[in-house]
Amino acid sequence: MKAMILAAGFGERLRPLTEKTPKPLLKVGVKPLIQYHIERLASAGVRELVINTSWLGDQIESFLGDGSRFGVSIAWSREAEPLDTGGGIRRALPLLGSDPFLVINGDVWTNYPLDSLVEREWADEIEAHLVLVPNPTHNPEGDFTLDSQQCIRYPLNGDESFTFSGLSVMRPELFALYASASEKFPIRDMLTGSIKGGYVTGEVFDDTWWDVGTVERLQALNALVSGKEVSPVNKAES
Repeated sequence: MKAMILAAGFGERLRPLTEKTPKPLLKVGVKPLIQYHIERLASAGVRELVINTSWLGDQIESFLGDGSRFGVSIAWSREAEPLDTGGGIRRALPLLGSDPFLVINGDVWTNYPLDSLVEREWADEIEAHLVLVPNPTHNPEGDFTLDSQQCIRYPLNGDESFTFSGLSVMRPELFALYASASEKFPIRDMLTGSIKGGYVTGEVFDDTWWDVGTVERLQALNALVSGKEVSPVNKAES
């Protein structure tokens, strides 16, 4: 299985840190955020990676090179302007091949067992699989719910909702067939039809997951990694 790391965003909420350093190269502990993804993917047996870049992308490419020192091979998908999550993946389709591939947002940090996705057999009718987490404080309403068949649904009143973790497995056909008036679009828009049709499955991961989207969350994560006391908000975020 190939994997794609989404690393093309501006990191606007992380300014001023991202004015001269791209978000994926911000340090968590002693290593850049993106290095954790690459090392964990390699440990799960993924050897072929695709990474999209835009803002300060040359710094990311300079740091990671061809990936050989991490035991992987990296192909680069360069965007003049960030194309959002869905548009970025669709631009990279020629590099991803015809089989289901794993997708990781470059601004999350998690101990999710990636090998469970890499080693799973994906039925032909499953167009995507999303890993969800309990709702963090910055997204209290959540994004999706799961029905009794473990299919992703949009929550109705009273449904228990969860937040999309930024970790998923997807089929390339989803992106190739999606009609959009713009090259730039989010994954969520593209998944609407497949979710309504019952072709998107999911699971809930109730362990360590961080959306490193703000300076405050990055600082709190670094405090946790360094062993300092942090005030817990919930398991999915601190």
